[in-house]
Order: sequence, then structure tokens, then C-alpha cells
Amino acid sequence: MTTESQPDIGALMTASVPMARTLKLEYLETSPERVVVSLPDQSEYHNHVGGPHAGAMFTLAESASGAVTLAAFADQLSRAVPLPVHVEMDFKKLAKGVLTATAELGRPAADVVAELDRGERPEFPVKVALTRADGAVTSEMTIVWTLRPNG
Repeated sequence: MTTESQPDIGALMTASVPMARTLKLEYLETSPERVVVSLPDQSEYHNHVGGPHAGAMFTLAESASGAVTLAAFADQLSRAVPLPVHVEMDFKKLAKGVLTATAELGRPAADVVAELDRGERPEFPVKVALTRADGAVTSEMTIVWTLRPNG
């Protein structure tokens, strides 16, 4: 989903992030508040229990968090670079089959931009839930991002 002022975040991520292409991530929903990304079930990325490897799951979650960050702050990219600062990931249930990551911005974008306007280096959390097709949450990630001012 895109608008005149909003770039196609899924296409941008696929074009600019080699791991997103490698894992064949599919961007199902992109908005400045929420992004939903799917990881197909691919045997070449399975672990010893037949589900997606933790590295693939991490990439799925991190990619969803990066996409919501880009969607929320696309208009700030000429003056700041988004960078991850800190990540925590919890594995809750066995992951099997297609996984879906839902990332949500943890602070109002306007508050983050106001800090940037004051010359600060704002930080903001993004929460990501990974779910199986049956709806069970298999993993949760919290990733703190910053907008590092250029120059």
C-alpha cells in the first residue's frame, strides 16, 4: 500500500536489502505505524527441528522493524540515517511453516521528529511479533532504532 507521499516500502526493502531478497520476504502491509512481512517455508533455511533457522527468523523480524521505520520516517531520510541500537528477541514456541512478522512503531513519529528538530538523536522502540499460520506467537523482538542526524 502506497500513497503519493509514501514510497513503496516493500519494493524499496526488496531492492536495497540483499537478505530480504535471499529469504524471499513478502511485504504484505506497510504503513507508518505497522508493517506485516511474510517468510515463506523454505527447506533450505530450515534448522534441526524442521522450522526456519533462528537467523532467518531474526532477519524477518529485523526487516519488518526496518520497514516500519522507513515508512514512518521516509520524509526525514535527507537529514538523518535510521540505525538499530539494541535488539532483544525471545523464542516462545516452535516455529514451523510460513511465518508472519508484524512490526509496530512504539512511539508517535511526531515525537521522534520533534527530538530530531531539537538537534537530538532520538531513539524509539519497534515491537515485532512472529506468528505461525495458526496464529501462535513463536517469537517476539524489541528493537530500538535511532535517527542519527547527518553531518
